[in-house]
Amino acid sequence: MLLSTILNELAWGMLTSIEIFLLTLLFSLPLGLVIAWGRMSKFAPLQWLMRIYISIMRGTPLMLQLIVVFFGPYYLFGLQVSSDFRIVSVIIAFVLNYAAYFAEIYRGGIESIPKGQYEAAQILGYSKYETFFIIILPQVFKAVLPAITNEVITLVKDTSLSFVIAVPEMFTVAKEIAASEASIMSLFAAGVFYYVFNIIVAAVMEYIEKKLDYYD
Repeated sequence: MLLSTILNELAWGMLTSIEIFLLTLLFSLPLGLVIAWGRMSKFAPLQWLMRIYISIMRGTPLMLQLIVVFFGPYYLFGLQVSSDFRIVSVIIAFVLNYAAYFAEIYRGGIESIPKGQYEAAQILGYSKYETFFIIILPQVFKAVLPAITNEVITLVKDTSLSFVIAVPEMFTVAKEIAASEASIMSLFAAGVFYYVFNIIVAAVMEYIEKKLDYYD
């Protein structure tokens, strides 16, 4: 099979991989911040609930979480799910998983900010919400950006786990082509895609990091 033909067949899988990547970031980044708030809350039941959630999400394989999200509605509630629910399940599982990791990254960043900045903001008349969003959050985002970059790069590769519930992302399509053609050309093409995609992601994150460099 010609390389151009392989790339054409991989195109739809590439779009699915990119869709999973973008939607996961869109929802997991803000959700992670909410979970971090809960994790740092002085309300003990909420704090422990978030601790347990983060522990489960980080302590179990993402592949298992994909299976639970997809098959859970049927086995727990007897609900019939359509094939369209597969991609929805992938997004839900990825968002819940990555939000837990981002929450801990945010928490570390928030706790690294000196308490004096909160006190100074209070003296200047800022409310708690203004202090957090105007003064603290920009510094937190700058501090945690390298750790977030690592997670984002991992996410690019983790999209291949969607195969476990038969979502035809790029790596799944590549394996099917490789099996039917008895050739690894499609797998090589998929590997190049992941590599190039990660280079682009790393370049974008590096650009953002430089823009946030106050000393540049």
